[in-house]
Amino acid sequence: MRGVNRVILIGNLGREPDLQYLEGNIAVAKFPLATTETFKDKNGNLVSQTEWHTVVLWRGLAELAQKYLHKGSLVFIEGRLRTRTWEDKDKNRRFSTEIVGDNLVMLDKRKEHGADFPAGTETATDVNPAVSGFPAPDINLNYDAGSVGNTKDDLPF
Repeated sequence: MRGVNRVILIGNLGREPDLQYLEGNIAVAKFPLATTETFKDKNGNLVSQTEWHTVVLWRGLAELAQKYLHKGSLVFIEGRLRTRTWEDKDKNRRFSTEIVGDNLVMLDKRKEHGADFPAGTETATDVNPAVSGFPAPDINLNYDAGSVGNTKDDLPF
């Protein structure tokens, strides 16, 4: 039986996306995302609990994030969990769990800080197919920013 590895987050960026280009001109962006839950404790006091997540975006979606997102941006991210392990310089085993995003929706207002946001849902871009010598991540890579919001009445039927 196959498993399911899906993560859905709505939160705010903790800093500007860090965009880097790997061998073969493959873009990758990384940024921290804060999600906050608010609940009442047994005494009726409001308690906020913030969780920090590391989000990784690839290719065109990474470039889109670097262009339009900034510290504090409110976003919807859908993706999968990926845990990496490595050995540090002191031979200690280290690990990191990241969200590899393949769907991004910008939830900020359309005009903020002088930038025009593209309309609708953004999904990962496969602008540059896997380049030999660099393994492509096994995520669904489609980008169609123009498909949402282009109908006369924006009704899904």
